[in-house]
Amino acid sequence: MAEITAAAVKALRDKTNLPLMDVKRALTEAGGDEAKAIEILKESFKKLAIKRAENATTEGLIRVLVSDDGTKGVMVELQCESAPVAKADDFVFLADQCAKQLLNGPGADSPEALLEQPAPDRPGTTLKALLEEVFNKIREKIVLARVVRVDANVGGYAHHDGKTGVLMVVEGAKSGENVVKDVAMHIAALRPAVTQPEELDAAAITAERQRLTDEAAKSGKPANIVEKMVDGKMKVFYAEQGVLTFQAFAKDDSKTVSQALAECGLKAKQFIRWALGN
Repeated sequence: MAEITAAAVKALRDKTNLPLMDVKRALTEAGGDEAKAIEILKESFKKLAIKRAENATTEGLIRVLVSDDGTKGVMVELQCESAPVAKADDFVFLADQCAKQLLNGPGADSPEALLEQPAPDRPGTTLKALLEEVFNKIREKIVLARVVRVDANVGGYAHHDGKTGVLMVVEGAKSGENVVKDVAMHIAALRPAVTQPEELDAAAITAERQRLTDEAAKSGKPANIVEKMVDGKMKVFYAEQGVLTFQAFAKDDSKTVSQALAECGLKAKQFIRWALGN
C-alpha cells in the first residue's frame, strides 16, 4: 500500500477545502493517486447529497445588495437545515458570493442559472462548485431558493437576522437614496400588502366608497363637501388595507410614505419583500 504522506493530504485538502479525515480516507482508498482521490470525494458528495435530499431547509439567509449608483439591486435566499449553519462563515460567504455575482454579473432568471456562473472572489470556481464545497464541509443540505435582480432606481434593506429582505423601486431623480432605504426598512417592519390603491380589489374599493358616501350624505352637507369627506376617509381605508403609499411613515409618522418620498422628488413604483421560506 502506498504511503500517504502528510504533505499529500495537505495538498489535497488545500485544493478541495474538505475535512482532513475525508481527504486522507480518499487518498488511502485511491492508493495515493490524487486524481482518483478527487473522484472518490466527488462520489462521496453525491451520496451525501442524495442522503440529505429530503431534509427540510427551514433556516438560512436573505442577502440584499444595491449598486453604488442605486440603479441595480439584488436579493438572494440561501437555505439550510439549522440555525447554527446559517451563521457559519462558509455559509455566509456563499450567500454573499451569490449576491455579489448576481449584482455585478450578467444576471440570472433562476437559482440554477446563477449557480453556473463564477464565484467572484474564487477565480476558476463556479458558485455551484462553491456550494458543493461548503456542503461537504458543513454536511447539511443547502439550497439557493430564490434570486431576483431589479435594474431600476432601487433601494434595499435586509434585517440583521437575515430572515427578511426588501427591494424598493422608485421613480424620479437618482437622489434620496437614504429615504428609499428607510422606506425599505418600513416595508420590512410593517409588511404592506400593495404599493398603490389600484392593486387592491376594485369591487372592494367601490363598495367602501359607496358606504362612506351614504354615511356622509346623512350629514346634509353639500355634495362637494361630502366628496371631500369621503376622500379623507378613503385614505384611512387604504392605509388599513396595507397600501404602502398611504401608511404613516415609520421613521416620521407625521407624514405618509408617499409624502416622504415626494419630498425627495420620488414616487413609489414597486416593492419586493421576502421572508425566509415565504
